[in-house]
Amino acid sequence: CLGLCDTRNFINNCLLFLSGYAADIISTVEFNYSGELLATGDKGGRVVIFQREQESKNRLLSRGEYNVYSTFQSHEPEFDYLKSLEIEEKINKIRWLPQQNAAHFLLSANDKTIKLWKISERDKRAEGYNLKDEDGRLQDQFRITTLRVPVLMPMDLMVEASPRRIFANAHTYHINSISVNSDYETYLSADDLRINLWHLEITDRSFNIVDIKPANMEELTEVITAAECHPHQCNVFVYSSSKGTIRLCDMRAAALCDRHSKFFEEPEDPSSRSFFSEIISSISDVKFSHSGRYMMTRDYLSVKVWDLNMENRPVETYQVHEYLRSKLCSLYENDCIFDKFECCWNGSDSAIMTGSYNNFFRMFDRNTRRDITLEASRENSKPRAILKPRKVCTGGKRKKDEISVDSLDFNKKILHTAWHPKENVIAVAATNNLYIFQDKMN
Repeated sequence: CLGLCDTRNFINNCLLFLSGYAADIISTVEFNYSGELLATGDKGGRVVIFQREQESKNRLLSRGEYNVYSTFQSHEPEFDYLKSLEIEEKINKIRWLPQQNAAHFLLSANDKTIKLWKISERDKRAEGYNLKDEDGRLQDQFRITTLRVPVLMPMDLMVEASPRRIFANAHTYHINSISVNSDYETYLSADDLRINLWHLEITDRSFNIVDIKPANMEELTEVITAAECHPHQCNVFVYSSSKGTIRLCDMRAAALCDRHSKFFEEPEDPSSRSFFSEIISSISDVKFSHSGRYMMTRDYLSVKVWDLNMENRPVETYQVHEYLRSKLCSLYENDCIFDKFECCWNGSDSAIMTGSYNNFFRMFDRNTRRDITLEASRENSKPRAILKPRKVCTGGKRKKDEISVDSLDFNKKILHTAWHPKENVIAVAATNNLYIFQDKMN
């Protein structure tokens, strides 16, 4: 993975500062399939798309430069009058569709509604109408004596975002996941208790493929936390639960996938059980590897890599911030223990990345088992600045470059990260700031 854990490796390419308002807190980050576009969603319901500088592709030190390409309001706040509930506009997930023509398509979801957006460019306009004058006003038909053929004239580039489909009224609970299937015709959406399968062309109905809602809600013991389609097999998907388990389902087996094909769970060590065990074992994210052979799950303290052929335990476990185990009581009191961290693979599945507190993010090299902690902050965000590795001191005498675990700022957290599908360019969302880093080329 090109020495990702080399301490001299990552440089800051650009800091995109959005603003200091709560509505501008970034809630999702996603590269498209080519990596040329990067989309972010925020709590204010906006989607901001960044495009890679075309001139920077051939300049190694600048190939990670992205500029704003389009901004549009995806969702508005709503009110459910039947249930007397406010539906906030916050974007929970964004998923790109593979590009089929000049336009780009993406799905964006808030708590209840999913929208399919078309992002297209216009650099020409028609001129020379017969029934309209240059200002667009209708002309008197009796004064028209000649027939003109309208012509296309060049104009300043304009990027348009238009909603093509709206998928609504299918989720009783909050949507936590959307995932585009490998057939590129269907996608799934998941909430706390149900998973629905949609066709991209049909908005008025979906198929319920998982329903874990008990007849008596008092018997509810777990909820769905994340779901994803297999990258190559359109009949296979997985979903994770708040109990730390993962279920793999095959849609060929039955229309309703209440019975899983595989069940992944790591046995708990009874000696380490505590009051917080069930909370910290809850899985916040699940991602298939690009190859489809492995999947990665993120719980509160660790990242685990599972082989789809081995259900009884993960093949790799990486501790993200084990030093917080002694702080679980205070993290429970300030609700940080319920934070949902995401994780992501690099393009070759040889490295993984996930976030932590104090604006730290962690990277793990699967081949060498080396890891590194880096910080995304405005203090060290000078362009081309090399990121220095950070270390957390858990006790004893603190070294010069270390930070004490008691000094960590739990209000600064990196929940959302994304890795370019083909290159070592990463995007890290730290509250309302988006950082883009690339590996250092010697």
